[in-house]
Amino acid sequence: MAQTLERLTGRTETMRGIRSIVRTMKTMSAINALPYEQAADAIEAYRDTAILGFRAFVRSHGPLPRDAATAGQPVVIAFGSDHGLCGNYNELVAQQVDRTRRTDVETTVICVGAQMEDALAGLGIVPATTLLPPANADGLGRLAGRLIALLDEIRAAQPDGQINVTLVFTQRAEHGQQSPVSRRLLPLDPELTDGFARQPWRSRSLPRFTLAPEQLLAALIRSFLFAEIFRAAAEAMVTENAARLARMQQAERSVDERLEELTAEMRSVRQSEITTELLDVIIGFEAIKGRHLRKPKGRGARQEGPDENASDQGR
Repeated sequence: MAQTLERLTGRTETMRGIRSIVRTMKTMSAINALPYEQAADAIEAYRDTAILGFRAFVRSHGPLPRDAATAGQPVVIAFGSDHGLCGNYNELVAQQVDRTRRTDVETTVICVGAQMEDALAGLGIVPATTLLPPANADGLGRLAGRLIALLDEIRAAQPDGQINVTLVFTQRAEHGQQSPVSRRLLPLDPELTDGFARQPWRSRSLPRFTLAPEQLLAALIRSFLFAEIFRAAAEAMVTENAARLARMQQAERSVDERLEELTAEMRSVRQSEITTELLDVIIGFEAIKGRHLRKPKGRGARQEGPDENASDQGR
């Protein structure tokens, strides 16, 4: 169907409006990712402090007890998105959750993000609890505290008081890439706990404690869990905004290509209309010129009639 100039102009204006929205979303994604990236880097210092506390505890009270890797109720915490426009971000995390959960025992899944809940439902996984992701970097601490409280409730409901917790989230990789990962949270990684005993105490001051060993160990574990969950949530928010930024860049290129096509089509239609108008003018001019050439002579011209011819013959 032939496109009119008015219709093409309307479609061009619509595409320009879409491009403005895409550009705004791209800018917001780039701006929103920075505070979460800074929070992910800042929590490392808190985590290092908790690890230093573990080392001091081991220095005074000996190695930490090692729990079985499969002991307790399996719990998976999946960090996803609450908003769209980020491609298959949630679907990839949901597939990682499906690979992580155990098949022999029912796994309790805690979901972060409404879009993440839909992605899990597509694989037949029904989360026990769904939480909203933080609206800004200040909400990361509240989310981590809420998740720790949920883990305490799940652990208290178990007969043996044991849970096996795994974090599933998208992590940044080299060259701007990202991929979903599974990270063991509880029981503590044996390589990590064994490292507390192997590393020497480098300070000249020996550690001293005022709390009872059980209370101190519980506080250290809670601080370590907080740091790990906080970092996973921050990484998830960084990669979500990065994924949305990449999709918006692709959309912007597609819109620009479509605008170029519409602009070229508008030029072609405009040129065709100009050519048609010029042809109409030329045809009109030729028609007027032809009528002028066919116009009869004026009143002073001599006309021969039948009577005049008869008189000539009589002569």
